[in-house]
Amino acid sequence: MGTASTTIDDIAGERRQLLNVAYRLLGSLAEAEDAVQEAYARWYALPHGRREEIASPGAWLSTVTGRICLDVLGSARARRERYVGAWLPEPLPDRTEWDRGRGADHTDPADQMVLDESVTMAFLVVLESMTPAERVAFVLHDVFRYPFAEIADVLGRTSAACKQLAASARRRVRAAGTPVTGAGQAEAVRHVKEAWETKNVAALVGLLDPAAVMTADGGGLVGTALRPIEGGALIAQYMVAIADKAPGLELLERSVNGAPGLVAQRGGAVMTVASFEIVDGRITRIWVVRNPEKLRPWLGDDDERDGDEPTSG
Repeated sequence: MGTASTTIDDIAGERRQLLNVAYRLLGSLAEAEDAVQEAYARWYALPHGRREEIASPGAWLSTVTGRICLDVLGSARARRERYVGAWLPEPLPDRTEWDRGRGADHTDPADQMVLDESVTMAFLVVLESMTPAERVAFVLHDVFRYPFAEIADVLGRTSAACKQLAASARRRVRAAGTPVTGAGQAEAVRHVKEAWETKNVAALVGLLDPAAVMTADGGGLVGTALRPIEGGALIAQYMVAIADKAPGLELLERSVNGAPGLVAQRGGAVMTVASFEIVDGRITRIWVVRNPEKLRPWLGDDDERDGDEPTSG
């Protein structure tokens, strides 16, 4: 197993992978970091002799992190029922794009996140529709290529049962469809920004699918729509009404969870992060996160929030 120093280095080197796994399992960067810290705490709590017996500390940490996340997911339903308004995953900035001069710490866990199609808001929302066991089996196997034998240790089920769980989860993903990403999404988001800034209701209606849905997450900490707004026309009217009430709000085109999105800020302080799903050239879903506890990766040390101020969500 190598020297003690090598083992410590190897253990520390697993952190980035574990954090990426945990975020996809939980949809919360804060909860993912807590899960990984708990896994490390359990590792170092083992007697020295027991640690020496473990042939692959990385695999051990992965299994324990998966089990911790499974427990968190199991209790999430009760916590979500107490949550004020809709619950959305925490949005992540692209650290190569987002201004580090805002006071961001280079050790921020957001710096360690790999932003790919498995963290887009649309994908994370689909993951939220899965049972905890389905989500664990699917993320560990289909996203991170863990063998079903290892996943079985996490879930306490047979490999065959884990394969069935992953297959069920895969069907949910297929049923959700494949939204547009890349240049097509960037262009659509840019048009939304322009129409919102000019308060052009007709242009917004043209960009939105007639059956579009906007979901906002304020967590009860800031004012926002508590229920999803359904229908392109209603969403357009709502957005323009918000623009009228929010003078001085600046919209920025920024990557959100690896996909084109919008960030609204006032006086340099981030107030809202918006993600989009686009199908057949029209925006079908808008996810708006305003809960300041979920925007910490976007905030500098000096940012201040006034929860009573109107914003774009």
